[in-house]
Amino acid sequence: MTAVGLPGVDVSRETVQTLLDFEMLVRKWTTAINLVSKSTVSEIWQRHISDSAQIFQYFPAGAKNWLDLGSGGGFPGIVVSILARELAPGLRVTLVESDRRKATFLRQAAQQFGLDVVVLDKRIESIPPQAADVLSARALSPLSDLLSHASTHLHPAGVAIFPKGARYNEELAEARSTWDFDVEIKPSCSDPGAAILVIRNIHRAAQA
Repeated sequence: MTAVGLPGVDVSRETVQTLLDFEMLVRKWTTAINLVSKSTVSEIWQRHISDSAQIFQYFPAGAKNWLDLGSGGGFPGIVVSILARELAPGLRVTLVESDRRKATFLRQAAQQFGLDVVVLDKRIESIPPQAADVLSARALSPLSDLLSHASTHLHPAGVAIFPKGARYNEELAEARSTWDFDVEIKPSCSDPGAAILVIRNIHRAAQA
């Protein structure tokens, strides 16, 4: 079946139910630690779960290690891991989250749903290179900064997947002043003005 509200992925009712259970867990914890903004609590499925799930369609075959930076409330990292249990068994997802309370939530979610997840409660700058096959980050920082992290933590043959808002063209132009990279711009299924940037071959730009 194609899950309603899960663009780009085809999953079982069991996986949909796990995502619904995760939504309830986010709602419960948000009352204490603000995992998502209060203005979007009533729209967690569309604004956060569905928005996160759509990036999974760009998962490269054979990838074994997915690194998610600034995982926050588990978007997209926990959503990716729930989908991977059915669609990519054997994928390990590493979540980097410096806020200890949010890291505790991520560990709780991973344990509750039996996910193959590692949580690093450290700043991104302090973790060793990860050689990830896939690297993601959602609503974390400007593209130039994300490419710096990707150049450190992504395997040379890996892919970075960054959901971006309506200013993505401006971010691309700014990033190209310091970085060379190949990018595919994919439409966002949750926001007609947004895009998903699928980026490979990241290198520092040659200085003039």
